[in-house]
Amino acid sequence: MTVSDGVSAGTREDASGDLLEELLAADGYEVVRCVVPDDRSAIEAALTALADEAQLVLTTGGTGLAPRDVTPEATAAVLDRIAAGIAEAIRADAVARTPHGLLSRGVAGVRGRALVVNLPGSTGGCRDGFAVLRPALGHALALLAGEETPHRQTAP
Repeated sequence: MTVSDGVSAGTREDASGDLLEELLAADGYEVVRCVVPDDRSAIEAALTALADEAQLVLTTGGTGLAPRDVTPEATAAVLDRIAAGIAEAIRADAVARTPHGLLSRGVAGVRGRALVVNLPGSTGGCRDGFAVLRPALGHALALLAGEETPHRQTAP
């Protein structure tokens, strides 16, 4: 899901959305794309609809400090549970690459059985953030789907 006034108005290309689609498709994920403006109610509605249908919702854009960057607030409003470690790891990786990583406010969490992760609006931020998420993604999605996994704690 791309959050961008320019992309939604058709005045900017969706380079980050294109990149995420390419990365996900290369790993065998079926990708459905959505573009919304930097509007909290539009973001919340789209996240709710997507999380009800998908196992994974990645957002790109709207995570910085600009006045219209409200993706983290909209995301937090629709999540059932926060997955702070995901956002912290993505941010730590970004800070190690650029001081601008300090400005990212993305969040991650669970809505129903869907994992929702905010990524930055830049192609570099999307690429790097997905690289951080990727090693744990299959395991996370399996846990959310209620599948047995090698690391899952089970009652006797």
